[in-house]
Amino acid sequence: MRRFALTSACIILGSLALAQDELFDFIPDGGRTILERLRAGDMPVALSEAIASQEAPVEDWQTQLAETGLDAWDVATLAQYLASYAPLDPAGELPRDGRDLALALCQSCHIITVTVTQDRSREAWLGTLNSPSHVEIKMTETERGQLADYLVLNAGIPIDQIPRELRAGGASY
Repeated sequence: MRRFALTSACIILGSLALAQDELFDFIPDGGRTILERLRAGDMPVALSEAIASQEAPVEDWQTQLAETGLDAWDVATLAQYLASYAPLDPAGELPRDGRDLALALCQSCHIITVTVTQDRSREAWLGTLNSPSHVEIKMTETERGQLADYLVLNAGIPIDQIPRELRAGGASY
């Protein structure tokens, strides 16, 4: 009986986590997720070697990613991610991307809608991330930059694209 109850509890909790994940599907993928999709498919060998061996600015990564079949939005997001973190082991565990950081950290104080509906410059995002109310958030400088870059490209989501259950509320501080 205990085994049945434990199994049932695990199934229910797993279903709740899946439903929670689906609730945030409107937020665009970050670089880690896009790179994982490429790894699962047919990532060009030259790109895999470049990711493992070189640092490059965003523009260079965009050029290298142009032949992957990704859409322009994903290319821009992944290029920002690679500019922040490469070189890295493309087959190993990947660092958190901007989406990961936003979902994990922004929601600790306010509903995600507060963040993803704002259309702001990199400097404005960094100003917020380095303000007294945000400076205590446990992130590296690279992660702060990655989050700002991700939000510049992917935030500014119109409120009508936000699930209704996430439209209410706001900052809790």
